[in-house]
Amino acid sequence: MMVTSIRGHFKDVRGSLVFDPDDLTKSSTDVTIDTRSLWTGETARDAHLRSPDFLDVERFPEITFRGDRVTVLSENEYELGGELTIKGVTRPTMLQVRYLGKWRTPWVEDGVNKGLRTRAGFVATTEINRHDFGITWSATIENGGLVVGNTVTITIDVEAVSDGD
Repeated sequence: MMVTSIRGHFKDVRGSLVFDPDDLTKSSTDVTIDTRSLWTGETARDAHLRSPDFLDVERFPEITFRGDRVTVLSENEYELGGELTIKGVTRPTMLQVRYLGKWRTPWVEDGVNKGLRTRAGFVATTEINRHDFGITWSATIENGGLVVGNTVTITIDVEAVSDGD
């Protein structure tokens, strides 16, 4: 209602990442988000956000991001350019990425320790205008403000597990 931010997350996100800190020009990512897995903690709001007024999850069950243009800003800060698709609309999008490092941790699968695997952590953020993706529903409130703002802030927390070791 234009007085606070509503936070939510998608519970079903999958993707792949190619990351070589020694040669970032070879880096890329491919992410798919199941729009039906949206959760904000409020059942009625979640249903409305899944409806044709917003994400229209029956017609558009996925959001995708494909990025392959990396610009180094500092040792652990990058920009990742790519294509974001929401509701069938694709727009160029730039993510601000912070590399949190890599470490080796135990890999447990089906309750069995399979040895050490390398993991890398990242946080990426961007802001989009929802109208750019055909999400235009809103309503006015008593004081003349809008129920829904135009800017959506996206934060992506990533823990990537290496396939190789």
